[in-house]
Amino acid sequence: MLSNRRLFLKTSALTTAALMTPAASGLRGQTKNKPSDTVRVAVVGIRSRGKSHYRNFSRLANVEVKTLCDIDERLFPDAVKEVEALTGKRPKTVVDFRTVLDDKEIDAVAIATPDHWHALHTLWACQAGKDVYVEKPLAYTLQEGRLMVRAARRFNRIVQVGTQHVSDPVVAEAIDLIRDGLLGKIYLGRVIVFGHRSNIGRVKDSPVPPGVHWDLFLGPAPYRPFNENRFHYKWHWYWDTSTSELGNNAVHFLDVLRRGMNKRTHPVQVFCSGGFYGYDSDQEIPNLQSAHYAYADGVKLEVEVRSLYTNSEAGLKSGCFFYGDQGWMQVQPGAFQSFLGEKDEPGPTKTAADLQTASPELRGLNHFRNFIDCVRSRNAQDLRAEVGEGHLSTALSHLGNIAYRTRRLLEFNPHAERFINDEDADSYLQRDYRPPYLLPENI
Repeated sequence: MLSNRRLFLKTSALTTAALMTPAASGLRGQTKNKPSDTVRVAVVGIRSRGKSHYRNFSRLANVEVKTLCDIDERLFPDAVKEVEALTGKRPKTVVDFRTVLDDKEIDAVAIATPDHWHALHTLWACQAGKDVYVEKPLAYTLQEGRLMVRAARRFNRIVQVGTQHVSDPVVAEAIDLIRDGLLGKIYLGRVIVFGHRSNIGRVKDSPVPPGVHWDLFLGPAPYRPFNENRFHYKWHWYWDTSTSELGNNAVHFLDVLRRGMNKRTHPVQVFCSGGFYGYDSDQEIPNLQSAHYAYADGVKLEVEVRSLYTNSEAGLKSGCFFYGDQGWMQVQPGAFQSFLGEKDEPGPTKTAADLQTASPELRGLNHFRNFIDCVRSRNAQDLRAEVGEGHLSTALSHLGNIAYRTRRLLEFNPHAERFINDEDADSYLQRDYRPPYLLPENI
């Protein structure tokens, strides 16, 4: 097995241009399924976001949720009952994802597991010849994201990232308006994620509950005794398993922002300040982060996370803002408003109701439908959140977290995907993997 360091150096020669070229994989022109053929899906991780996965796939024509996979067997009865009620078919249940890979009838896997598992699940699935819908953030580290792009290309897989705002027709129109010059030349983009998070307190280690496969939950992360504060959803608050709110929620709007600004590369500078305030808690990740990025052309990007009590900004507590030399725009799921000139005169404005797509559920369904359409057509260029796009957007979260953890301004080489003369910062671009949950060699 290659050491993590050697594997990182081996793969760092990939350029951003190579990462962003799905056509090079030879997917175009290959047809796997006719529209009438059934696409069989396994949903992996079914407690939280995974519910949305199996519900949405169950609503699509000629799609079968064949298997539900989770390390907590206590979740199976309710999930199986719901899928059976939606589709009339009873799904199979498995605990170990590797069992899913052995099932030749499964065409695609939908991954809604914790952040630290996204890469291994995706890489193994690509190697097994299965297409992948993987939740945001794409990966736990920047190195993993690069390898996931490479795997999609090498194994000719359709890989969609769950940054579904780009499948919202209102958000897509906003992006088009900005790229067509409505606001003039963009000089600044800003993301805000203001959402109160409660105190998780301090909890002692305890025995593993019956039905929970704790070692499989930890996977590549360091082994720790079972603790409820590190388990369902609360794993978001620990560095071993999480990418912080930058990767949890901000990445949705970073994706919209980067696309609207038409940035097809990484920034060259990043600085991030913040901390953890207000609570006596086991939590490790910050509940306040303010990240600042600069691209080679001088364009700036900002992200602010506030997880305590706070005011809104321009009426929003979650969304993104574009600032150009002719006006500015605020964008949120299902709505955008623009303001032009020095008098902030109202420009183009739209809500989901204007397009008769007011239901967030229907807007979310678009992203899953887009994935299934591309599974059938084999055309990765039609994906709304193809893995190469997901890597660029998720990398912004990683760079912000690394700057926060190193507590200094960092210079980044976007082509080599390494920091400039900074081995300490480079060490955060990868992780050590706990055997037997190791990165595959042949990617």
